Amino acid sequence: MGWYIQGPALGKAQFIVSEYDGKIIPCPKSFSEVPDGKALVCVVKNGLFDAAAYCFNDHEFEAFTYPCDCRPKTWLLVDKQKVHEVTGYAEPSAKNGLK
Repeated sequence: MGWYIQGPALGKAQFIVSEYDGKIIPCPKSFSEVPDGKALVCVVKNGLFDAAAYCFNDHEFEAFTYPCDCRPKTWLLVDKQKVHEVTGYAEPSAKNGLK
């Protein structure tokens, strides 16, 4: 299951810019380019609606940069704490044996 930012059906990238101080960026070459304290968000145009997904690890990043997926995408950097708050994402805990 992915982690998504709710908002209007269309125009989610601009919504994230205005509501969460997101910064639109070119697609990173790798997940390692995401700065500390920032979250990578990919807004995918799905025709009737936009989906704003939190790319929280390499696996998620690869899924959204799959070469055969030709849907238009907008990439954003957003404050990581804010993205965790609005998506409900919680970092896996090392004490629970998760990484």
